[in-house]
Amino acid sequence: MSKLTDRAKKLKTDVPAVFMALKDERTPWGAKVIAAAVVVYALSPIDLIPDFIPVLGYLDDLIILPALIAWCVRLIPQHVLADCRKAAEKAWTNKQKWYYALPFVLIWLAVIGLIIAAFV
Repeated sequence: MSKLTDRAKKLKTDVPAVFMALKDERTPWGAKVIAAAVVVYALSPIDLIPDFIPVLGYLDDLIILPALIAWCVRLIPQHVLADCRKAAEKAWTNKQKWYYALPFVLIWLAVIGLIIAAFV
């Protein structure tokens, strides 16, 4: 069970590290594309499989997202990833980055605005 706990803790630091690798110029462009998709999917409130579906709803949180993160981590050079993990541990410890939610809020406001405009 401790192995699973260790993997969960590593996953918790890998998401911000992947985000930081996305901004690092040493990261190859292919890894940046995958990293951007992983970060957007991880932060997005919209899931591939909605959570209200019994059992399958949490499948993306338990299998798909960790698999995408592991794939992305393999594409990022190890020295870049190590630097990003160190920076992520320092930068993301006990700080709330509320402004990272801003793009999602703007997208939802645009969707709501389009729906209202369609019915008016």
